Amino acid sequence: MFSLDLKNALASTDELPCSDDTPVDNEDQNFLPNVLLFLLNLIWANRMDWFFGVDMAIYHTTGVNPRVPVVPDAFLSLGVERKKGGKSRNSYAVWEEHEVVPILTLELVSHVQGGEYDEKMAIYRQLGVLYYVIYNPEFWQRDQHQPFELYKLIDGNYELQIGEPYWMPEVGLGIARYQAIIGGIQQEALSWYDEHGDRYFTAEERAEQENIRAEKLAEYLRSLGIDPDYLPSESIE
Repeated sequence: MFSLDLKNALASTDELPCSDDTPVDNEDQNFLPNVLLFLLNLIWANRMDWFFGVDMAIYHTTGVNPRVPVVPDAFLSLGVERKKGGKSRNSYAVWEEHEVVPILTLELVSHVQGGEYDEKMAIYRQLGVLYYVIYNPEFWQRDQHQPFELYKLIDGNYELQIGEPYWMPEVGLGIARYQAIIGGIQQEALSWYDEHGDRYFTAEERAEQENIRAEKLAEYLRSLGIDPDYLPSESIE
């Protein structure tokens, strides 16, 4: 814990850059984390104590300089406001969040190596991030790692965890890969899972499930000789 004088000297997020201005290497680095964000907006729609940042700078005091951020592809913090003071965040400064460190960070590996397995891992370990996910679907053989790796901070060190989906009780969610159809395009993506290992559906999938149920009901009514398009309306007293 840093001193009160140091805390008072730390810059406000209004003064700090919102990212490191490093362009993403491919569209998935923004797209896939945003899929997780949109899904969280459905799962935790009634919760106001979480924040999921995408390509956003995290400022902290465990590095060499509190003005030098680490910028994960995505991160999740619990116990903070979804909208800080009712406004959107430009960046995330731990000292402005009651010292709440992200509980999970996510890095997507691209053709340009970004220190995901060493430099960034060391930063997140020092920061105290409990779960660190590295998603590397294309270059895992080059990097001599698995396509999906989840590390948990245990006794000050990251230990690779086994299982997909992997349930994170401290988060109340599991995470894993799956074959998705998003916007009509099939591709591998990441998703959240419940404690039973069931995947949470996207809004698009929920709408499709509703359409399937409606069509099955219509087929059943037709089998009874009832035209579903001409159901008698309820009388209004």
